[in-house]
Amino acid sequence: MSEYLPCVEIEPATEADAAVIWLHGLGADGHDFAVLVPELRLPPSMAIRFILPHAPRIPVTLNAGHVMPAWFDIMELGPTGRKFNAAQLLASAAAVHALIDREIARGIDSERIILAGFSQGGAVNFQAGLTYDKPLAGILALSTYFPTAQAIEIHPANHGIPIQIFHGTEDLVLALALAEESRDKLRALGLHPDFKTYPMAHTLCPEEVRDISAWFQEILHSEAARS
Repeated sequence: MSEYLPCVEIEPATEADAAVIWLHGLGADGHDFAVLVPELRLPPSMAIRFILPHAPRIPVTLNAGHVMPAWFDIMELGPTGRKFNAAQLLASAAAVHALIDREIARGIDSERIILAGFSQGGAVNFQAGLTYDKPLAGILALSTYFPTAQAIEIHPANHGIPIQIFHGTEDLVLALALAEESRDKLRALGLHPDFKTYPMAHTLCPEEVRDISAWFQEILHSEAARS
């Protein structure tokens, strides 16, 4: 792949030795979570490069065909699932693979790369992370779901990948049942996701931000210890 998704990139104070590729939700862009990075209050010793890609602008059927940033089209929305454009989701996952490849080419070990995603971005990163051909540090799934669970072929390199799911109990965009179903599908595939809920809607809350920070530190420190 000769071209990469356009991204916001936030460099650490020292040379990066880890990376987080963080995908936004429908209608947002890479700046959406850039403002959150300082709020994580990560130790200065953690030299993480944050890569926040922008989704392409496409018509979204569910939103009356309006053109907006989206990782894939959504045609129908229901309480237990949704009809989506699978080819576009797979193309977005391939674009994430290209970003991972670029980080490896920049000198970051694959086991020091985390995929994080909110809503649509999390759906893409389930596919991208579980099918990547080198072991990754982890997948952080925020207020999202796992639409490709029935068809995915997990690469052996990531059969044991750490997965953390955070979701709001008051989420009216992606119901809690979808997150629970995603957790159960991951378990059925032999994975071991951690799962936590918060009394919030389709958003983030301060407690969750603290937990994200703690999870990044736990995962990247444990990976460093293994390397």
